Parts: sequence; structure tokens; C-alpha cells
Amino acid sequence: MNWSAHKPKFFYTTSPLPCPYIEGRMERKVVTDLSGPEADKLHDRLSHAGFRRSHGIAYAPVCQNCNACVPIRLPVARLQPDRTQRKIMNRNADIGIYRVPAQATEEQFVLFQHYQAARHQGGDMASMTFADYRSMIEETPVDTFMLEFRRADGELLVVSLIDRLGDGLSAVYTFFQPSEERRSLGTYAVLCLASCAASMSLSYVYLGYWIAESRKMAYKTRFQPVEILLQGVWRNLDETSYGKSASSPQTGEKT
Repeated sequence: MNWSAHKPKFFYTTSPLPCPYIEGRMERKVVTDLSGPEADKLHDRLSHAGFRRSHGIAYAPVCQNCNACVPIRLPVARLQPDRTQRKIMNRNADIGIYRVPAQATEEQFVLFQHYQAARHQGGDMASMTFADYRSMIEETPVDTFMLEFRRADGELLVVSLIDRLGDGLSAVYTFFQPSEERRSLGTYAVLCLASCAASMSLSYVYLGYWIAESRKMAYKTRFQPVEILLQGVWRNLDETSYGKSASSPQTGEKT
């Protein structure tokens, strides 16, 4: 008799909780454990299907009567930075970018706290301790690394936590110095992730979920062209019914 060496994967649905992005709505997620010898392969398949990773689990929204969260990715070979994005790249030419292991540091955590206080005050992450932060960074069953962005004098300005997939980079979480508004560091980080993916011969940067109704998440369609996942197929945004929403005036970081 042949026995499988691997445990079957189970998917669970969470209880409804208030949506952190759209006021008055409730969110539910389907989650599964990523642990095991084939965690990277499973993570790849689930990422292509619109899942995201947090610690050792993968999750996707399954909210009742709501489909506002749309998986989005950037095809790096076709990226066409607009005039504002080119200015942002030039404005940050003095920044050095360093690849480091997925290990939490006190320096990162101080920046993380400043970012949460300025951008997400009152959110769940604003009350995280260093132990919580270290768990977010270091508890990963897949190929994960970080990019640190530093000024010439060594000051840490941006940190990106990144998973490597078979065909791209998945931007798990990025935070930056909120006092440097003129630098538009969030936009700069995404542009640099695209360059990093291209240098690694990878095709995409997975940006999580685009939520047109959320100012915090709507910025992702500033990068063109982008692809979104609809009915299990990745499609160019401008070729879908969502394209009209993406072409409306957008808010976000000041440039």
C-alpha cells in the first residue's frame, strides 16, 4: 500500500470582521497553512490565484456581497513610468538600496513605528511590539528577503519585505519615513522593486490587492500597464470593465 508523505492542505474561512479598507463593510478570508517541504511551490500556485502571505499562512478575501479586492501585478518589462514617476526616480538618486536577510532590527522597528503613527494611526499594526514585528518579518516558510533603502549618510528611509516567486517578486509589506513626503518613497519603492525583478530575470511584481474605493490601495493603478486577476485569468487592466474606474482622478502621495 502506498502512503502519501505529505499531509493534505486544508482551507478555512475566518469569521467576519470589520473591513479595514471600506467603512461599513465586513471582511472574511479563506486561509491555509504554507508549511511543509513544498511551501514555495504551493505559495507560487496560490499567489498566481490571488492569494497573499502573512507569516506562515496564505489568504484571500471571500467577502459576502463584495468583490472590491482585486489582485494586481506589474509586468516589469512593459512598465512605462510617467513624467511624475521619472521625477521621483531622479529625486531619489542619492538613495542606496541594499538586499538583506529577512531579519528584524531595532532600527527597522523604529521606522516602522513612525510610519504606523503617521499613516495608520489606530490600525491593528500601530500597536505591534518588537516581538510582533519580528514575527511578521522572520516567520516565513518561503524564500523571503528584504530591501533597505538608505540615504548617503546611512539613514534608513524605506524597508520592503519581499517574497520571491517563480515568476516574480511579491511585495509583502513596505514602510518608509513619513516625514520625507517630497520624495514619494512609496512610489519610489515600487519602481525599484520593478527594477529589482528585471535584474533577477523575473517578469512581475505582485502588489497585493487593488481597491478602487480605498485611498490607501487605489494608488496601485498609477503604475502602467498593470494586470488584474478576473475569473482566474490575469488581464490587462485597461482591457477590463475596471479600466474606467482606474482612469478616474487618483489620490495618494504628493509629488
